[in-house]
Amino acid sequence: PPRPCEAYRAEWKLCRSARHFLHHYYVHGERPACEQWRRDLASCREWEERRSAEAQRSLCESERARVQAARKHALVWALRQSPPADWHLPLPQEEKD
Repeated sequence: PPRPCEAYRAEWKLCRSARHFLHHYYVHGERPACEQWRRDLASCREWEERRSAEAQRSLCESERARVQAARKHALVWALRQSPPADWHLPLPQEEKD
């Protein structure tokens, strides 16, 4: 499998924690989906115990989907390589009415 089973167990346990639930609900407005972590943990255990090809395939597909989802969210801001040329000048004063 791509990762040890303890990593899947830790992710599943974190997903079910009250702190993660509150944070996820506050940010996204919905409950976190922890079912995939449970399935990955079960597949990993099946792979370790029985060397099931189906369990290994399931884990690899899940990891690919997770990587693709992470790549989908690109940076919003373009990172600078150097500061602007006029960074040291004072800011323009707004006209007071």
